Amino acid sequence: MSASKILIVEDEFVVAMHLEAILEDCGHMSVGIAPDFETAMQLADQRPDLALVDINLRDGETGPIIAQRLRDQDIAVLFVTANPRMLDNAPPAAIGVLSKPCDEELLVAAVDYALGARQGMQLPAPPGLTLLHAA
Repeated sequence: MSASKILIVEDEFVVAMHLEAILEDCGHMSVGIAPDFETAMQLADQRPDLALVDINLRDGETGPIIAQRLRDQDIAVLFVTANPRMLDNAPPAAIGVLSKPCDEELLVAAVDYALGARQGMQLPAPPGLTLLHAA
């Protein structure tokens, strides 16, 4: 998979830095780390290809709102959360959900899947990624 721009929406700094390091090791570029809604919307102006979005952020349960706004801007979204059940009634604004903690291999496979699906490629979803809708 070619290098892509990825936005990380996560308020736990250590987790966010770990995600960023994994993605950069795979050749992707981080457009930044957003701990809240306002920062996520500012960083979205950089037109990332994909956003990894947590549900509970510094400003509350704003992850689903952020995901919908990003999707409206044609930015693909994967939720990465320790609380996937909180999405049971949320509109499917993301391609899928990864439960935290997840291993590096699953994260990379899910990112590759989401980026490939966004480009119209028919790929099998990696085990451990709960699909919400097609890209």
